[in-house]
Amino acid sequence: MKAAVVTSFTTPLEVVDRDVPEPGPGEVLIRLETCGLCHTDIHAAHGDWPVKPQPPFVPGHEGVGIVEALGAGVTERRVGERVAIPWLGFACGNCRYCIDGRETLCEQQRNSGYSVDGGFAEHTVANARFVVPVPDGVSSVDAAPLTCAGVTTYKAAKVADIVPTERVVVFGIGGLGHLALQYATIFGGTVIAVDVEDAKLDLATELGASHVVNAAKVDPVAAITALGGADVAIVLAASPRVFEQAFSSLNRGGRLICVALPAEETMSVSIFETVLKGISIIGSIVGTRQDLTEVFELHAAGRTRVIAETRSLDQVNEAIDEVLSGKALARLVFEF
Repeated sequence: MKAAVVTSFTTPLEVVDRDVPEPGPGEVLIRLETCGLCHTDIHAAHGDWPVKPQPPFVPGHEGVGIVEALGAGVTERRVGERVAIPWLGFACGNCRYCIDGRETLCEQQRNSGYSVDGGFAEHTVANARFVVPVPDGVSSVDAAPLTCAGVTTYKAAKVADIVPTERVVVFGIGGLGHLALQYATIFGGTVIAVDVEDAKLDLATELGASHVVNAAKVDPVAAITALGGADVAIVLAASPRVFEQAFSSLNRGGRLICVALPAEETMSVSIFETVLKGISIIGSIVGTRQDLTEVFELHAAGRTRVIAETRSLDQVNEAIDEVLSGKALARLVFEF
């Protein structure tokens, strides 16, 4: 099979031939149809984060494909079923976080394309309990971005506790942001989209944003304040400066939802403003299997649109460059 492999953090990915893996106990073998390219995959390939994956490894946590074989003891899935492989590749099922519905906080978790091989390959194995069935009404090209970009921003909108008519600012309109603004709208928010590319802001308007702000041309804090300020700010741009701008744009009682993970780990905010204005700073990490099921159901019902372009796996390094340069309008998806 063909696979894109990270062999070092300082060299491009290598597309190589590998043997098709055998599913172990509790695993399924999946023939991939698509896999999205997430910025997290790029961070993984470059070793940007404090806890680094160990090369060689195969990135990818937006994989969608067909179950071809079952490992010993698997009863949850069946051969021929179409499933998605999300970031949460495994959680223990026994800790307090798994038991109370916060499985994405499990300290024993394994992550697809990071601590275990992921979906940048024609075949992969995955834990049968943590793949999620894809409904017939969702194409494999659309399902790939929904498996991470969708469920991550859906969860962010959930934890924001958006009240209808609140102003929700989405910082960063791209693979995640174009979905975040749709979920914020579904939850009843009035959306302000912030980006530095006019093409992405045009897309935001097309997808339902009430206002757009080009942060390369105007001070976004001043622009948002002039619109009445933000009640919720969802930050999807990997820059500490953007987190600080989002914080400064919040009204009293506002919620800063931190999603992006910049290589520079810290931001600076005022303790006095946080306390006196009653600001909440909330970290939101991907979503659960139930969240992803809901994301697929919303899409099958026609409530969301996925903006994606397809690439071949041989184009993996060029696709990474497209994302890093900002040329990709929304999501890039490898199609097998």
